[in-house]
Amino acid sequence: MSLKTHRFHCYCLLLITGLVFFLSLPALAIPPAERVTLKNGLRLVISSDHSLPFVTFQMIIDGGSRLDPRGREGLSYITAKGLLHGTPDKTAQQINHALDFMGASLLSSSSSDYISISLRILKKDIDKGFSLFMGAVTQPVFPEDEFRHEVQKALGMIKSREEDPGTFADMEFQKSLFGTAPYAHPVTGTEESISVLTRTDVESFHNTHIRPNNAILVIAGDITLKEIRQGLMKRLETWEAKAAAVSSFELTPVSGIRILTADRSITQANIVLGNAGPPRNNPDFFPMVVMNYILGGGGFSSRLFTEVREKRGLAYSIYSSFEFWKYAGSFTVSLQTKNSSAREAISVILEQMRKIQKEPVSDRELDGAHRYLTGSFPLRLDTQAKIAGFLARIEFYGLGEDYGENYASRIRAVTKDDIRRVALKYLQPENYVLSVVANLTQAGFEGEEQQSNQISD
Repeated sequence: MSLKTHRFHCYCLLLITGLVFFLSLPALAIPPAERVTLKNGLRLVISSDHSLPFVTFQMIIDGGSRLDPRGREGLSYITAKGLLHGTPDKTAQQINHALDFMGASLLSSSSSDYISISLRILKKDIDKGFSLFMGAVTQPVFPEDEFRHEVQKALGMIKSREEDPGTFADMEFQKSLFGTAPYAHPVTGTEESISVLTRTDVESFHNTHIRPNNAILVIAGDITLKEIRQGLMKRLETWEAKAAAVSSFELTPVSGIRILTADRSITQANIVLGNAGPPRNNPDFFPMVVMNYILGGGGFSSRLFTEVREKRGLAYSIYSSFEFWKYAGSFTVSLQTKNSSAREAISVILEQMRKIQKEPVSDRELDGAHRYLTGSFPLRLDTQAKIAGFLARIEFYGLGEDYGENYASRIRAVTKDDIRRVALKYLQPENYVLSVVANLTQAGFEGEEQQSNQISD
């Protein structure tokens, strides 16, 4: 089962659960947030909630994989993992022992846009926990043995990713769609790029990108701004700012139909079809979300699910989605189907993309999308960690301080005309990338090399 299929199954389970429970949820009450920008450029967001004696720190740093140097793809990922491998006064083992003793968690990761590091801790241990947190961010030592171990783990992930047909199809889709643009490569890099990384590369990436004037820190939970000023602010203020790194982004739109194929001895064709999309702060975000829910993002209620699975029985799972990043995005439809029905399923997808561009959606479809998207929104903020992450992303993508408060009203404001407008603007049924991993003979793609880019298997 591919990662995307697994995510679809999880999404369907969440959808069923949400339909049962979200209408009985109370109105969303987003904790108020206070915002302070320190002299070193660090943006600090505080959300106080004293219902539980925990505090969550969530820092995101503009240092994601889109900033990996050419030929060093995966560097952001290895750097993020290395933050937890020790500081000048503590080894990774000592850090983990201290966290276990306090019942705390300290995690780091990298995504296409940013590096994230988070700490969840009891308030009574906040000074000790915060010291570990800031040590990991500002003073990592990147031990050689830990660095090598992390590289080997990444190589294992890359091999697993390439062996999974669905993940491989998605990876090749992204590579073709974005070409030489920074979002083309996987966060974990490639076997070739990861293998040449050095500890010096990691140190350089950290020194260049992980700095206060490039970071947002959300502190949520049983704490106030006054307490932060009295106890934690000094350590934050002593973190030294550095000159901002210059980055650029260029994306050449796909013109015509670009077909990518990989021949494998499998019974199910793994298909990803789509086109480039806008960045996260695009003003059409809310109409796009509603339109996608109706087209293929709404699980059992979506048009693609109805047409491809229920009416024709061509696929067990199918869904569409928009990915939104800081400088670009993508629209994709992903599915698995029998090799023999691959062509038919693709034809139905394109037909439904054109239909939503030409004909108004029904009142029932629009009302269902409004109800689900507004009703399920509180589930995104039902834990301290989710609130911290939500506030951090609002700041990072520049969505506005009123984003959470106005989310429901903006969803409900989307009209049928809005849906047709964004479908015409952001769906490209005549200009798309199609990635197919299948038994190409059975799927009817044998001999496509003349009009496609053959994926090396």
